[in-house]
Amino acid sequence: MSELISTNWLFKNLNNKNLVIFDCSWFLPSEKRNTECYYKKIHIKGSHLFNIEKISDQKNKFPHMIPDINFFINKIKNFNIHKKSKIIVYGSENILGPSRVWWMFKFFGFNNIYVLNGGLSKWIKEKKPTTHLKSKNKISTYDFVIDHTWITDKENLLQSLKTKKNLIFDARNKKRFNGNEKEPRKGLRTGHIPSSKNIFWKNLTNRGESILKKNLIKNKFKKYQMKDKTIILSCGSGISACVLSLSLMHALNIKGSVYDGSWAEWGLNKKLPIEK
Repeated sequence: MSELISTNWLFKNLNNKNLVIFDCSWFLPSEKRNTECYYKKIHIKGSHLFNIEKISDQKNKFPHMIPDINFFINKIKNFNIHKKSKIIVYGSENILGPSRVWWMFKFFGFNNIYVLNGGLSKWIKEKKPTTHLKSKNKISTYDFVIDHTWITDKENLLQSLKTKKNLIFDARNKKRFNGNEKEPRKGLRTGHIPSSKNIFWKNLTNRGESILKKNLIKNKFKKYQMKDKTIILSCGSGISACVLSLSLMHALNIKGSVYDGSWAEWGLNKKLPIEK
């Protein structure tokens, strides 16, 4: 089953009482853009703001790490999420944010969630209804339960390098992967996790805004032997790895486990092995 929803489907079902729509717009720190200001300016009618930076582990030194379940439940308690809910997530200019939030809900045991392919940009081009008004809140009643198969930590990844039963994909661009480009975060080494393969997240998208068709995604992964392997996905800080996770589930029905600390953690620790 597809993990994507079209703009036409959402438009036709916009008044469905079981729909929960999230604006998950997220921008790179270097862009210095305020997600909340963008939401207040324009968003899809009926959508709520899902701020990735605020709905994350606020005590962790690494960026936007997954929070504990109680913190997560408290943050989304007013979004009317229940057993019959269907969550639709979108971004304003890229698919990074919605991919991350899609993965977060999967991790917290909610599977009826879909990414709006093309996001707000496509929605606006098609002159579908937008607003600047905040959506009304209602209490959530869904019973979230963590599915640990969606996530990998440093210890498990380090152990997996010895067993060779896993296949690791890195979503950063080729220059960063090969250690030929300086990392944007201070103090990080250059290079990649040993034996990992490079698939730049943008190469699975159309200009970073929408996911490629299934057959094109399959072509990107076909040279890798993924049968009977646990798939682990990494990137710079756990965001773009979720684009790979979304793509694999959408096109191949393969669950990819995201290394949440990613290079922000691995590249900082000099005791951990790297390759260039």
